[in-house]
Amino acid sequence: MIRVTDSITIDEDEIDLEFIRASGPGGQNVNKVSTAVQLRFDIGRCSGISAAVRQRLKRIGGKRITSEGILIIKSHSYRSQERNRRDAIQRLVALIQKAAKEPKRRRPTKPTATSKMNRLASKRRRSEIKRRRQVFRYTNEES
Repeated sequence: MIRVTDSITIDEDEIDLEFIRASGPGGQNVNKVSTAVQLRFDIGRCSGISAAVRQRLKRIGGKRITSEGILIIKSHSYRSQERNRRDAIQRLVALIQKAAKEPKRRRPTKPTATSKMNRLASKRRRSEIKRRRQVFRYTNEES
C-alpha cells in the first residue's frame, strides 16, 4: 500500500510498471539494460480515490492521460531501474496529492475607492505629460 494522504492510499496492484530501454546517460549499459520505467495507473479503477479527486486528477494529468483514462508517467532520469521506479511512483504520488487539495473558491472583489482615484490620477498625470510633449503650431489665419 502506498500512502498518498491521510485518507488516500493506493494498492500497489493498481500500478503497472513496465521497464523499457532508455536514451541518455548510461554508456554501453543503455543498449543492454531496460532501465527506464513506464508507470501506468488506471484512474477509473482506483478504489482509494474519491470522484472529485479523480476528476481533478484527469484535469491536472493533461496529455499524460489516454482516452481510456490511464495515466502514464515515464521516468528515465537515472541509470538504475530501481531509482527510476521510485521516481515514477513519487511523481504519481505528488500528482495525486496536488489533485487531493481542493482549490480555493474565488471571491469576486471590487476595487476600493482609493485605488480608483489613484488609477484616474495617474492617467491624468500621464495625459498631461503627453500633452506637454506636443509641438504647438501657429496658424496664420489673419492673412
